Amino acid sequence: MIAANWKMHKTTSETREYITEFLPLVKDVSDVEIVLAPPFTSLAIAAKFLKGSNVKLAAQDVYWEEKGAFTGEISPLMLKDVECSYVIIGHSERRQYFGETDQTVNRKIKAALKAGLGVILCIGETLQERESNRTFEVLKRQITEGLKDINTDALVVAYEPVWAIGTGKTATPEQAQEAHQFIRTELKAIFGNEADNIRILYGGSVKPDNIASLMVKDDVDGALVGGASLKPDSFSAIVKFQGGDS
Repeated sequence: MIAANWKMHKTTSETREYITEFLPLVKDVSDVEIVLAPPFTSLAIAAKFLKGSNVKLAAQDVYWEEKGAFTGEISPLMLKDVECSYVIIGHSERRQYFGETDQTVNRKIKAALKAGLGVILCIGETLQERESNRTFEVLKRQITEGLKDINTDALVVAYEPVWAIGTGKTATPEQAQEAHQFIRTELKAIFGNEADNIRILYGGSVKPDNIASLMVKDDVDGALVGGASLKPDSFSAIVKFQGGDS
């Protein structure tokens, strides 16, 4: 899976222009699940223009109630209504700026799965946590608490070292593999051998020139792309990283 997280970028007209330009660039790609995650305001227009294509739609966040007096929030049913296939939950920016905790992540995952949405769970350590040798401790906590009482492996996990997001720094392929291997082991403790089917994406300054070196690693099953996904030619180059497709 190669997923684009547009964050707080693109109006509806910009979304339409992007998709119109992007789809012809990736129309022959069949070995990668391609996902776009525009802001809430662009989901409906994106769904319209993605219809019948090989690109899936995702939202960037969700609330855990189906409906109610929760001003400004978006429910899983609303995301299904605009034809989302996935939702990103627990992105480091949600944790850092908006008070997301492992407990709220857990509630959101349960609500999304109940509504039939695929989940892309984001986990990762800060620079301070890495430098104090707490990477595995943080990842173990985020996985254990985030996936508490969840008995399905119908999810995707995205490892995003917080120190590599928007900084231009990328984890080396070896650092990524080390973290992904640890994540796989933790997932096996929860889901058994079914954990082998869970895709683990890498996120953190992924670009056309570093995607191939990351993807050769055994436990790197795709990427969650931020800034480099905002231009159709750049994101399509990442999607088509494999020799034959590019």
